[in-house]
This record gives sequence, structure tokens and C-alpha cells, in this order.
Amino acid sequence: MSENKSRREFLSQSGKIATAATACALFGATGSVAYAADTAKPTCETGKPMNITAKHYYLDNVLLEAGFNFDGNVAVSTLTELKTLEIKDGKIAALRDNKSHADATLPHYDAGGKLLLPAMRDMHIHLDKTFYGGPWRSLNRPAGTTIQDMIRLEHKLLPELQPYTQERAEKLIDLIQSKGSSIARSHCNIEPTSGLKNLENLQAVLARRKPGFDCEIVAFPQHGLLLSNSESLMREAMQAGAHYVGGLDPTSVDGAMEKSLDLMFQIALDYDKGVDIHLHETSPAGIAAVNYMVSTVEKTPELKGKLTISHGFALAMMDEKQVDDIATRMAAQQITVASTVPIGTLHMPLKQLRDKGVFVISGTDSVIDHWSPYGLGDMLEKANLYAQLYIRPNEQTLSRSLGIATGDVLPLNDKGERVWPKAQDAASFVLVDASCSAEAVARISPRTATFHNGNLVWGSVG
Repeated sequence: MSENKSRREFLSQSGKIATAATACALFGATGSVAYAADTAKPTCETGKPMNITAKHYYLDNVLLEAGFNFDGNVAVSTLTELKTLEIKDGKIAALRDNKSHADATLPHYDAGGKLLLPAMRDMHIHLDKTFYGGPWRSLNRPAGTTIQDMIRLEHKLLPELQPYTQERAEKLIDLIQSKGSSIARSHCNIEPTSGLKNLENLQAVLARRKPGFDCEIVAFPQHGLLLSNSESLMREAMQAGAHYVGGLDPTSVDGAMEKSLDLMFQIALDYDKGVDIHLHETSPAGIAAVNYMVSTVEKTPELKGKLTISHGFALAMMDEKQVDDIATRMAAQQITVASTVPIGTLHMPLKQLRDKGVFVISGTDSVIDHWSPYGLGDMLEKANLYAQLYIRPNEQTLSRSLGIATGDVLPLNDKGERVWPKAQDAASFVLVDASCSAEAVARISPRTATFHNGNLVWGSVG
């Protein structure tokens, strides 16, 4: 406990992001950490398959985790073995002895002994509004800047960004693929300034990238569902194919907590969609909003398993018992928390939530935009931050921390039994220059190739 606390204090004072809780709440400061080594460089034209075109092939010399080496009941190292994956029609057809090719006519490729990890999942990102891929730009944001100030800035800035939306979204996808992410959930501005243009642009990009990238879209009323009178646009976005109804700070932005949340949930019910709300509020109103949303799901069976609370900074304002109580209710209703694993004076109770059975996902959020100049697009970095902030590091706990980046898909279970990959799993994975998950998390090890449904979408193999 004291070790983690001192680590948090060091990170808070490091100067990278020494931000007050309110600043975290308003602007999603997430921080970045140094890499053990530079990641490998892409070797192909953007978005095009590289040197694998076959639908059925073998991938040799894949390093798989096989178990933990225990000293008593403590895992002290990870056992590994080289295997061949047989990949067919986007799935892992079989795990075979290394270089064992039942059908000698099939092509085979060499993973070079790199570690196989599950595909990373960037579950909170804004692909539709970024400076990434354009000239460097760091906006001045004076002390005391409010979210209302940022909304006014967006009225001016969004029309300037729209001509570049598709080009920059493509480049941001390239970036996160190079870090091992081939699955994402992107929030997309839906408000009167943008109309449905950002949604249309993002859908066009995702259609082009579909063979190598899966992405859900959240229709996000960034300027306030009520404040910007965006209900009709949100309903149009649902009809146009958005997967989730978004929301934003129902008290501090919309000024009417129950009315705002009720409308958000009603739109979701009307179109049978999920909900993913940005909740930054750290005031008592934020705690009230969390309780109101949980109560709404409890009373509405159709919403069970369909609510994600993004950021949820109000949870950091609760004491341990309050978190336990609300987490128990959230887990029972399959409510998800999406966090950027913020560093600074605001400390989210992410481990406590996970220990109580709440599904916690993560994302890279703003990657170099008008909200934040930080962001590496790297989910393995998020796993590293989680490990530094929340666990006492050892082989087993470091390997478990990988789950924050992969949607809790892990090669080994807590007993050290292999649970991934197995036959008929999607052939979506990343090759990493590391000896095991624990090392990959601790060192943010370089990625060498990213596969999505059997397609090599970034990097190279032999």
C-alpha cells in the first residue's frame, strides 16, 4: 500500500502531468512513460496487407506462454515454448508442434521466436478529431479553462479540422496498429457544429480499413446532449449505424442530471443500442450521476450489460466502502468502466473495481489534439501505467496487468494454465520482442507485427 502510494506521489510530481483532480476531470490527462526500446518501423504502404495474402497458412516459431514456474504458491517465472499456428479463414485452426506442417502445400511464415500476445483493444479513442498526422500543434490553455471554454473552442476548431478528418483518422489507425491494437471503440462528435459529417467521414475510413481493423462508434454529444439540443442528431446517428449512445457530464454541462441521463437512456432503448457516457464530474453531482445510472440499469433489464461509464472520476471521490458498495452493484448489472489510467493527484480505484468483478477497459483517448498534447496510442503503455500504479510487481501480477490492454484476454489463467490461444479463436494478435507477458508490460516491449483476423496489418514476418 505504502509502496504504491509513494509511486503515485512520484508520478504526480514528475512534471509530466502534475495536474489537479479537476484538470484531470476536464481534460483527461493521461500521461506517457518512456519506452524500453523504440518500436519496430512499419514496412508497408498504409493499410495494405504486407507479405501474407493466403487465407490458409502456417506461422512457425511463435513463442507461446505455457505456464508459470512456481516457488510455493508464488509465480517466479513464465514457461514458454515454440509452436506453429495454423491459420485458416481468419481463425486459429490449430496449435501444432513447431514447424509441423500437415499440408506441405500451404505457405508458411516465420515469427522469429517473437512472443504471441492477444490483440490490444483501444476502447476509448477519438479518431474523428486529432492533430496527429498533421503539423505539431500545442494549444495554449490557461489555468481555469473550463469545459464550456473548450466547447466554445470546438465551435471554431471543428470546421477547420473536418477537411482532414479522414486522412488523420487513417494515420491514427496506422499508429495504434503499430502498437498492436486492431480493435477499438471511437467516440465521434455529434453536435450542431459537426452535424453528421464526422460520423460519415469516420464510417468511410472504417469501411476501407475493415479487413484489418474493427471499431465500434459512439455518437458523442460533445457539446452537451441538452445544452446543444442534439437529440434529433443523436437519433439520426443511431439510424446511420452508430453502435453506442454517448453522453456528457449531465450536471456541469447539461445542467439537469436526471433529464439528461433519462434522454440518453431513452435513445438507447429506442434503438436497442449500448450507452457510453463521458463522466468527468468530481463534485457530489458526479457521485449522484453514478448512483442514478446504476439505479436506472437495475430497474431496466434491457440495459443490463449495455452501460459503459468512461472516465468516471466521481469514483475516485468515494471512500473504500462506497466504492465496494457501488462496484458490487455495477458488477451485478455488468456495467463497464473505461479508464485512461490517469496519473496525477486523482487516483481511480481501478484495482478495487476489478477485484469486485467490474469489467474495466482502457483506451488512449485524445492522441495529440486540442484536449491534450500527450498520447502515444499505445495500449501496452496503459498496462504498464496500471501496473506501476496499482500492483505490487511480480511475475504473476505483471502478467495479469496485460488484461487492461486486451479486454482481459490473457495467455495464462491465474493457475498458469494456457487459455489463449486455442483452436477457433480469432487470429488477431501481436508479436512482441519479449520473453513473456510480464516483461512486455514492465518494459513496454517493441512490437514487430500485428495481425487481425489472419491478416498481417502492420510489421513483418520472415
